Formats: sequence, structure tokens, C-alpha cells
Amino acid sequence: MKVGINKSLKLNLKMNKVIQKQILILILILISFLSCEKTDDTIINNDYTIELLFVANEGNFGSEDGSISIINQNGEISTVENIGDTVQSLLVFNDQLFVIVNNSHKIKVYNISEDGLMLDYEISTNNSSPREMVIIDNKLYFTNWNTKDVKVLNLLSYSIESSITLEGLPESIISDGVNLFVGIMMNEDYTDASTVVKINPNTNQVIATYDVGDGPTSLILEDSKIFVARTFYDSNWNAFHGTSSIDLNSNNTVNIVNYGLGTACGGSIHSFKGSPFRSFEGGVASIKQDLTIDESTLIGNYDAQNVYSVETIGDRVYVGTYDGYVKVLTENNIEIADYKVGDFPGDFEMWRQ
Repeated sequence: MKVGINKSLKLNLKMNKVIQKQILILILILISFLSCEKTDDTIINNDYTIELLFVANEGNFGSEDGSISIINQNGEISTVENIGDTVQSLLVFNDQLFVIVNNSHKIKVYNISEDGLMLDYEISTNNSSPREMVIIDNKLYFTNWNTKDVKVLNLLSYSIESSITLEGLPESIISDGVNLFVGIMMNEDYTDASTVVKINPNTNQVIATYDVGDGPTSLILEDSKIFVARTFYDSNWNAFHGTSSIDLNSNNTVNIVNYGLGTACGGSIHSFKGSPFRSFEGGVASIKQDLTIDESTLIGNYDAQNVYSVETIGDRVYVGTYDGYVKVLTENNIEIADYKVGDFPGDFEMWRQ
């Protein structure tokens, strides 16, 4: 009888060890699954091994303290210091970062790796006051205020091979892959201009001009329409805002809407999840078909007086503040990160691998 009881105890102990082992394996599998699960709180898209967010910190005008902050997928920040006077705009092309330094009148080209940036070329623009840029077929086209033109940088030789003279001060520049579209923000005497020009890059000639209303500041192309964010001023430098559109598939029809004095907008327009969004009330909000702002879609509701810039990349919204922070928000208007960067963060670009 005792022998029978001892065998039963041994069998139970053996079965308990098997069950414990199975439970342990199940727990390890569950932990592994949960650690790989993608949630809305992740800052970086898990489809990529490496992501680097580049932030252009303009710095103080007249100083050489402009910089680039580099934020990796783990939220770690590194900085390239003292790039020059007024870091204006950034553009990622393949594994290179192009940087326009406005008041130093130069373009810097960096090679990108998972370790950050390494300077490759530096091109003088000869006191042109460069602003914004776009690339088509190994040529970088960039707008300039002092020389009132679009210059063409050959990316094979890194030499400026030509320029396209314009009437007024060109700011934003985009491409549909075939043609260039340039917003003329101000006239030569710094009064408000009102045109967007279409340029054939094969001939470097203006082939169309659209009157879109005063102050075309920022352009995007969405569903065969060019959307234009506008900022313009009265004689006392009170700011007004508006949005226009050019329908490229409907006889280039132009629609113009002004929002009036006191509307807290800002000067940029963005493509976000396939729709046009405009800077508005310390964040961004979508544009309705009649070009009015859908306030119910607002993402980010920071103090508008402290918002220096906004950008949309993928399914994230980035807000740069006057006091040198970058806020990262989801499409559900949830702030998921807050980074201290440099002075006046004004432009953003992402590199993924």
C-alpha cells in the first residue's frame, strides 16, 4: 500500500514539473509577442530597422549657430553644431541630406548612415539668399531671394549650371515629376506678390502663371491639385491668411479663400494621410473642399504664439516651438514625445533604412 502511494506521488511530481515547464514556455512566448507588438505609442515605424529624424534649427539670425538635431528610433538626440547662419530647409535624397543655409548663402551635402551625418560637399550660392529646394533627375532646383531666381545644381558635378530668372521673390518649390511649380511670395520691394509659376525644367522657361491671391508661402500637390497656403500683410504689418488651389485637371481653375484678420493659421500646408492639412491654432487641421478649415480635425493645440513650425511625416505630426522643443503627435492627437533641440526648429526630414 505504501509502495502504491509512493509511485503516485512520484507520478504527480513528474506531471507537475511538465505542467510548470509548459506554463513557463507559454509565458515566454507571450512576452515575446507583446514586445514585438506595434502600438500607437511608438514614435518610430517598426517596419524599418533604422529611422533618423533631422530637425533644422535655424539659430539666431546674423550668427553661425544654426544646427541640425538628429533623433534616432530610440529617441536619442545628437547634434551637428555651428552649421552656419540660418539653417533654412532640409531635403533627404537617397542616403544624402541637403541643407540650405540661407544667410551663409550655401548648400551643405551630408552622407547619411545609422551613425548620423558626415559632410560630403559644401556649395556656395554666391550671396543668393537660398530658400527652398526640390530634386528632379539628378538636379537640385532651389529658390533664391537676392538673385530672384531658381538655380539649378547638377548633382553629378555639384556645380550650379544655370538659373531661371523670375519676377519677385520665389519661396516654395514643388514638382509633379515633370514640371516645377514655384510660389512668388513677395515682390522685389517686399510688397505682397500673388502668383505661382509653372516651369519646364527641360527648357528652364516659365510656361504658365497662376494668380492665387496675395502671399503664396507654401505649396503641396495632392490629387492633381496644387494647394497654396498664403500669408499676407496690411500697411501696419498685421498678418492675414488664406488658402488657394489650382486644379490641374480642370482647365487650371483657381479657387481662393481668405480667412481674415485674427485667424491663427501660420504659413504652411501639408499632405497628411492623403489629404491637405493646413497649419492652424497651434497645430494642423484638414482643408475642406471649399478650402475652409475643418476645426474638428485639429491635431496639436499648442499656444499659437509659441509654435514656430509644423510638419507631417507618415502618420505623425511634428510641432517645433519658439523655445526650442519638438512635439510629436499621433493622428489621434496624442503627444507621444517631446524633445529639446536647438533654436527655432523650422524644418523636418526623415531617413529610413
